[in-house]
Formats: sequence, structure tokens, C-alpha cells
Amino acid sequence: MAGRSDADNEAPEAIGVSRRAIVRGAARGALAGSAGLSVSGLFDLNAARTMAQTLGNTPSQGTSEPRPVTFEALAQQAERLAAEPYRASSSDLPQELAALDYDAFQAIRLRPEATVPLGPRFSMQPFHRGNLHAKRVEIFFQSPEGVRPFAYDPGLFDLGPALQGRRYSPTLGYAGFRIATSFDASRPQSHEEFLVFLGASYFRIRGRDQVYGLSARGVAVNTGLPQGEEFPDFTSFWIEEPRGDAASITILALLDGPSLTGAYRFNVTPGDPSTVAVETALFPRRAIAALGLAPLTSMFLFGENGPGARGSEPFDDFRPQVHDSDGLVVQTPGDRLWRPLVNGRAAPQISSFRVSPLEGFGLLQRERHFAAYLDVQARHEDRPGLWVTPKGDGFAAGAVRLFEIPSRTEATDNIVAAFVPEAPVEAGRTLRLAYTLTTVGSEPAAALAPPLARVVSTRVGSAERLRPTNPPSPRRRLYVIDFEGPALPDDPNAAIDVALSASAGALVEPYAERVPQTGGWRLYAEFRPPEPWPAGDVVLRARLSHAGRVITETWDAVA
Repeated sequence: MAGRSDADNEAPEAIGVSRRAIVRGAARGALAGSAGLSVSGLFDLNAARTMAQTLGNTPSQGTSEPRPVTFEALAQQAERLAAEPYRASSSDLPQELAALDYDAFQAIRLRPEATVPLGPRFSMQPFHRGNLHAKRVEIFFQSPEGVRPFAYDPGLFDLGPALQGRRYSPTLGYAGFRIATSFDASRPQSHEEFLVFLGASYFRIRGRDQVYGLSARGVAVNTGLPQGEEFPDFTSFWIEEPRGDAASITILALLDGPSLTGAYRFNVTPGDPSTVAVETALFPRRAIAALGLAPLTSMFLFGENGPGARGSEPFDDFRPQVHDSDGLVVQTPGDRLWRPLVNGRAAPQISSFRVSPLEGFGLLQRERHFAAYLDVQARHEDRPGLWVTPKGDGFAAGAVRLFEIPSRTEATDNIVAAFVPEAPVEAGRTLRLAYTLTTVGSEPAAALAPPLARVVSTRVGSAERLRPTNPPSPRRRLYVIDFEGPALPDDPNAAIDVALSASAGALVEPYAERVPQTGGWRLYAEFRPPEPWPAGDVVLRARLSHAGRVITETWDAVA
């Protein structure tokens, strides 16, 4: 299922250490004092540049190919590869590396002075292979002068006590890498990581003052389907050395898997927000039942309305909320939909939102106050959302699919959102796509349009508390939805029109009032469930209008 660790295809609950823990721990191991969330002021870039030159690890030195790789050349390579039978990468990891336990793997640390400078504004650090991160990726540096492979060098690492004295061949390769930059113009030599490629086709990005949370992926194949999900891998990367004082860095990647190959170009610009302009050419080897494009993967354990699903077991936790994202947003012409995330079902759930065309979608973290989480270390309030903006016609008719997997641990990524095209994906049919990923923090955010008021909370409780009946009915539920943002009237006496719908049962007795403490508006509506309950989710919808104009997102939730 989609809640897997990056490192293998096992079910999430069967994995003792998650991708989330490994990425966080790998960053700790690479730079002492880091929590895997930022790497600020932990090495001096000038010293790193001197050391890198000594080791021969500066991108401009020792080129072995006369010309840099272009995206189109990489697409041709991926197309040729798709015409051949899939060959899984060899499992050539030395036994002592494969057998490392969690602590021994974390003890492998990149020497800070071995950081590779990439122009004046960026730097790179590789991840060592071992433990769950067994697969090798090839890393190349390129500039207009040529291409140079970045060979494994044991001198870059302190391998820790379990591997003391071991030496490995340059063919060992790396598990992935991370890119750092200075977000502070007054401290150009103090770098913080903001981008990580590690495991399958996963990558993570954050904006300034944010910490890592959800992940993006190159592609998702058959997520949630009975035949099981497939996890293609980025097998090779070409990192282009930025020229001059360039604010962006470009990375090319080759993807390979049993069902398809692909070429990717990532043009990454760190900042507030950070953006990734993605261009890809995909080449299916065989028909794919559900191809997820621009997939996002996150974690939702519980939120303001509890686990959310009917009959779910509450969490015994001192923290009020635990999640990296709290909702899905889907933007179509003239409408923007908000779906609060749900956990606690007995089985995984797929929800589908048809779009034609798609203007954007994303998994967001809207709750931005420390008091909502009370977790000093995890800093959930500072975790980014990611917004996908399609470019061109690659995201025409299709649906945004949301996969919600029951989970009792925050170490499992149990949420996936992706665009699934309506047109069949068949062998030999090329798909070319372009889109932009934008980190989202506090809203309103420029990436999301139009300027509708947004849903900021969904709370559910007994309707008997405010509207008692005789005899009481425990099945009556009161939904309280808060809206904030532009377009909401300031006049508490403004005439607000409420549109409500339920796929079964009924939402009744709506009442909207202005909230003077926030400047927003609150909608109350009672849900009266059907008899009997249907087997699946009951979908509820609501939105507000004023003076004949829609002024809020469409709230779309499940009962």
C-alpha cells in the first residue's frame, strides 16, 4: 500500500523503521546536531570547497563526457529503455551494510568538510547505502564543459564503530542526496538543506522557516489497487552546476520500473515559497490501470475532529493533533474544494474527485499554531503543504484521487493524493507533462486561486448538546465549519446563503454567524444519518454565498 517505507514494498505496519524515521535519522548522521529538518550553520562552505577540491569532488573537475546530458537526450534514453524488458537493479550491497540495525546505520556520518559546493549558492551531500536504503543511484555533475560521475569515496564518511576499518569500492554508489542553500542573504556560507532525493522516486522540499513534512514522488503506479502498488525508482541523477549567482538549480533524473520508464527535469528554486518546476516524459512498458501523476504522500494520524471515521478508536496522546497535512484541496474552474483528511477506518479508502480540466491540487497543513499540536520537536505547525499547478494540457480529463490508509503510528505515511488521467495508459503511449510544485505555509497563499475564503477547521460533536430532543438521539451530529479569508462580509447582519448536500441522510437547520474574534464566519449544520447506514462513506458538502456570489471554498467531508 501507499503507506510503505521508501526502501521496500512491504505493507506499512510490517516495517519497523519508516522512511520518515530514516530520512530524519540520516540527516542527523550526516551532520551532527541536525534533526533532519534544517542544517543551519553546521559547516563553513569555504572550508568545504577547499576539501572538495582536494578530494576531486568539485563538479567542474575531471569531466569524462564531452557534452552535458539534455532532457531530450534523457527522454530518448528512457524510451529505448522502455522497449527492453525490465531488469531490477542488482542487489550487490555488502552483507554487513544490508544487516545494519537502525542505530548502526545512523552512525554513518558524512564528514561536513566533504560537502560538495555547487556554485556560490548551493551545496550537495550524498547519503550512504545500507539498512533500508539498499538501492544504488548514480550521481553525475554536469556543466557546459561536460559531465563527471560522482564516484563513491569511503573517505567522505565516518562509517561508525560497526564498520570501523571497512573499505568499499567506488562502484558502491550512493542511496541519494540532499541539496542545501543559504536562505539568509547576510550569511551566504551558512547552508540549510531544503531538498532531499532518497528512496524510490520520493523527494522532499521545504521553504524558508519550514521543516520537512510530506513528500512528493515522481509517479505512483496502481496505488490502492488489489494487484498491489508498484514503486519505480530514480536510478540516475545529473545535477547541473549553477552558473554565477543563479537562484535555481536543475536536476535531471532517469526513472525505471516494471511498468514504465521516465525522464525528469526538476528546476528548483528555494525561498519563501520554494518551487519545483517539473517536466517529465513517461514511457509505459505495459498497460497501467491507475497511473498517479504529480503524487503527494503525507501522514495524518488525528486532528481537530478526532480520528474522523465512524466508530474509530480514539488516540491516547497528550498532543491535541498529529499530522503533516490536514486536508486536500482541488481547484477547478470556478470552484475550490476542501476535503478534511480522515483516519480510523477499518480498511483503506479511495475517494475520487473528477476534474476537467484540473487547475491545481495539493495536500495542505492549514493548522499553523503550536497550541494545536504541543509537540516541541516535531513542529507540525511549520510543516509545508505542497500545491501542484499543471502546465499545458497534460492534466486534462481525469480525477484527483485521495488514498487514506488506516494507521495507528505517525511513522507511517498513510495519505496519497495524485491526478489519475481518464485516458487509458497503454504500452508505447508517451505521456509528456509539466507542472509546478509550490510549498505552502500560512494562507492566503498566492499559489491558490481564486481568492475564496478557506475552510480552517471542521469540528464534530453531539447535536444533543445544543439542540436536545426527547428522547435523546446519539446518532445526531453537529458539524461546525469555520471559514476565514477574503470575500467574507464584515457586517454580522449580512445575508448569507448556505448550500448543503448529503449523499445519504440530510444536513438540516443550517445557521451561519460571523466570528468577531477571527473575522471569519462559522456554519453550524446538523447531520441526520440515514437508516440503515450505507456501507461506505457518506459525503457531505457545504459552501457560503453572499449577494449572489460564492464566497467560500466547497467544504467536502465524510460522515
